[in-house]
Amino acid sequence: MNHFLKEQLRAIKEELGEEDEEKKEINSYKSKIRKAKLPKQAKEKALYELDRLKKCGTFSSEGGVIRTYLDWVLELPWSKETKDNLNIKRVREILQEEHYGLEDVKNRIIEYLALKKVSKTLKGPILCLVGPPGVGKTSIAESIAHALNRNFVRMSLGGVRDEAEIRGHRKTYIGAIPGRIIYGMKQAKSKNALFLLDEIDKMSGDFRGDPADALLEVLDSEQNNTFRDHYLEIDFDLSKVLFITTANTLDTIPRPLLDRMEVIEVSGYTSEEKFHIAKEHLIPKKLDELSIEYNKITFSDSSIYNIIDNYTRESGVRNLERKIASIIRKTITEMLEKNKKKMNITVNHVKKYLGPVQFTYDKADKEDKVGVVMGMAWTAYGGDTLPIEVSTMKGKGKLEITGQLGDVMVESAKAGYSYVRANAEKYGIDFKFYQDKDLHIHVPEGAVPKDGPSAGVTMITAMISALSGKKVKHNVAMTGEITLTGRVLPIGGLKEKSLAAYRAGIDTVIIPKDNEKDLLKIPKTIKNKLKFILADNIDVVLENSLI
Repeated sequence: MNHFLKEQLRAIKEELGEEDEEKKEINSYKSKIRKAKLPKQAKEKALYELDRLKKCGTFSSEGGVIRTYLDWVLELPWSKETKDNLNIKRVREILQEEHYGLEDVKNRIIEYLALKKVSKTLKGPILCLVGPPGVGKTSIAESIAHALNRNFVRMSLGGVRDEAEIRGHRKTYIGAIPGRIIYGMKQAKSKNALFLLDEIDKMSGDFRGDPADALLEVLDSEQNNTFRDHYLEIDFDLSKVLFITTANTLDTIPRPLLDRMEVIEVSGYTSEEKFHIAKEHLIPKKLDELSIEYNKITFSDSSIYNIIDNYTRESGVRNLERKIASIIRKTITEMLEKNKKKMNITVNHVKKYLGPVQFTYDKADKEDKVGVVMGMAWTAYGGDTLPIEVSTMKGKGKLEITGQLGDVMVESAKAGYSYVRANAEKYGIDFKFYQDKDLHIHVPEGAVPKDGPSAGVTMITAMISALSGKKVKHNVAMTGEITLTGRVLPIGGLKEKSLAAYRAGIDTVIIPKDNEKDLLKIPKTIKNKLKFILADNIDVVLENSLI
């Protein structure tokens, strides 16, 4: 009976022409599977799903699910690769043309290429670029893809909370699709693409799982040759992909994930670097966007420095780009209104278009003072100077600390106070000062939160100066963490801090001895104009700062 009904159904389908359509589709899939150069496991899975499609019919609901699955399998770049540009000299030229600075990143890519030229089976490195916003972490990844002749794909991880975003959903769920890694590979159309995982520090987990755990397999060069997406249920080789991740901070990245990546720090730009970026990249880019000839609107060097120093306060160049765009728009308007053919932007034009100066930097005092010491701080926008003031008054040994300081900075002040009490006589201070004198430590700009241990030496110097009556040299700035025994410990952000000191008119900087290695990161133009004193204990600091 069943056989009879099936034959009747087949005859009806033949009359309607449906049988031919189904056969055509099945044969089409069979041909695609044969030509696709799939790995053995993927081919077997595709043929198995095709066999199921035959049995259930292409027009059934299950048939639609199987067709979607087969389309995904066949569209992935299982064996497609782009040919790497192994001309190291040309790659370096492209990277230099498209980006100013970021030498550590460029050198690492050149090293990878050099090794790949020697060893054909080299796995792609997994790099993590860490730095403040706007320094070019995302755009350097595009430049690397261009230089290496690789397809580029970007995936933003900001706000991703679900593990299924990375690994996909199983086919049993209605509307299931692969995760964003497989989606990205389909988009890339080659198995050796450059895959940018942007804002990896912005991920967070919830009851649906932690996406960082799913990325452990993706970013492990020993495991990612068999990455398994929940939807595909077959292994996909990610070992030839060059993964680059970006982050603003390492604090929120889980340790196991961080351990799988090679971290390259991308620090903020100096005023000199910003000047070159503006002149060689940002201004030509904006003029190109508006189809304006380069000689029609020009910027004087002093006008560019004026925009950088007085109208932007950032580590990167995003605001600088906006200010330049604003000036160009206003210039074009003025040229059309006054029938001018060309314009050279000067400092006066900048003031006219952008208004009064928006940012000013602290300048070092012109005279030596008691109880006032110039410290240095690192901020998300670069380095800054941090004057610390200490005042003494009659009292009962109370220590007052103001200036909206964080817990670490308050502890640093207390440690410094204890050191001064323990060594008072050594510095010519009455050892009973704590019985009849109160000390007030204040860090100006009270509305701005401050934290960190690097102001330890500055606070001790200011306290000893205030209690002994000795003046502090106005041309000296300092940084370093302090211990109860007077040892000076290393700090971070030396490059940015040194630039801030130079900008403020300081010519002598006292730094921890263990930070000597970081002097290599400071631009020669700045290093030659500053005298660096290396201190391993507080006595060296006091010898070079008190008069």
